[in-house]
Amino acid sequence: MTIDEHLHHTFGFSSFRPGQRETIESLLNGRHTLSMLPTGTGKSLCYQLPGLMLDGAVLIVSPLLSLMQDQVEQLKIKGEKRVIALNSFLQYEEKHAALSQLEQYKFIFLSPEMLQLPYVISALCARSIALFVVDEAHCISQWGYDFRPDYGLLGKARKELGNPLTLALTATADKKVRSDIRKTLCLDDVSEWVFSVNRPNIAIDIEVLQEPLEKQKRLQEIVHFLQKPGIVYFSGRKSAEEAVVYLKQHGITRTAFYHGGMDIGDRLLIQHQFLNGDLDVVCATSAFGMGINKGNVRFVIHYHLPSQMEAYLQEIGRAGRDGKPAISILLYVPGDEKLHEFIAESEFPDEGQIRQVTEYGLHPRDVQPPLSETQERFLVHYAKAADQHRESRATFIKDVRTTLLERKAEKRFQMKRWIEADSCRRAAYMQFFDEPPPNQLNCCDRCGFDRTLYKESRQVKEEADQLNWRERLNLLLPGH
Repeated sequence: MTIDEHLHHTFGFSSFRPGQRETIESLLNGRHTLSMLPTGTGKSLCYQLPGLMLDGAVLIVSPLLSLMQDQVEQLKIKGEKRVIALNSFLQYEEKHAALSQLEQYKFIFLSPEMLQLPYVISALCARSIALFVVDEAHCISQWGYDFRPDYGLLGKARKELGNPLTLALTATADKKVRSDIRKTLCLDDVSEWVFSVNRPNIAIDIEVLQEPLEKQKRLQEIVHFLQKPGIVYFSGRKSAEEAVVYLKQHGITRTAFYHGGMDIGDRLLIQHQFLNGDLDVVCATSAFGMGINKGNVRFVIHYHLPSQMEAYLQEIGRAGRDGKPAISILLYVPGDEKLHEFIAESEFPDEGQIRQVTEYGLHPRDVQPPLSETQERFLVHYAKAADQHRESRATFIKDVRTTLLERKAEKRFQMKRWIEADSCRRAAYMQFFDEPPPNQLNCCDRCGFDRTLYKESRQVKEEADQLNWRERLNLLLPGH
């Protein structure tokens, strides 16, 4: 079958979205490929379709358990049963059984951390790898917005697997990040496809409020007004939970929260309820969204300022995947950026914790106060890097920490400048990616847009009924 026949027969689509055909044809021509496609344009098809046409397994490196599970289920729904995710959902016995029977699987999902385990690499080396896929490839770069140290080791893992044909996928990566991806994965000869970050069907709206207490009331008003379903993003777990209580108290009952502190089973339940249309609104942290393949999300609201533009574009891109009008609303109170300053500081070990490991020789698990999983990974990774550079561990780790914190601060102020600017919102964020300004209707709050496009039909009907009553009253009581 041709790729068009596969597209129709296997996936049920009549045409490709921008970037899909180019990426797939590049791979089928045997070219290593780096593709930057906007969120919501079907990046998973770019490896699923060629994977079915190539001999051998498709290995997909993915950053989140929820994303893996969603992709596994999507493939199974399409009738592909030769799929597995090697992650913490599997019990020890199940994992080792799967590794001993890898020849049964066509699509193999796993985390970058899993690829650092020698017994996993050994099992994979016994399997013919047709395609090595790095999803969310911006995580490779320390300048990417979701830095994961083990992503930086994928080049070594790829070499151990025999340097298979490789696809790197991302939705938001500037020139520097794309350069890091190529270098880290050792892709000297690579076909690069970069498409616009613009999603023209999503209107961009920013509301500047004066007090934090205004936000809950305004959120409730907006959610009542807008077509549903929708997602509301928060920077903290507690805020997401409190917002659900508040919205339910005000009549928005089909609402639930989602964050990384929840039990895995509870998170999967919320995902399924949202995908199946049993929930109108999910109040979530950034843990929610990757892999949420739901076309009819009509709005994305940011209750807190996103940490940086790349994360913002990823999150608003979960709206309007069906191509119909959708809206993104950001609620901003001056000073909101300080929350992300605190969050950024907490992502890394502090100087005292670094000293306990590098100078006192404590194992990371014995450090006080206890390290988070992210902090421990950071310390272990950069301690090894310091040894390789033959530098002082303490100095090396502190310097990396300072560099990354400075970069995060720069990104926060970039967001703040974008909010405060008088120019077109869309043109400004497209400029970050060296794209020309767009020319479109229903653009942003600076350019203007028709808000009735995003209004819930019930609201339209109620307003029409109110108007009819006024007209009838005027007929009965002239001059009223």
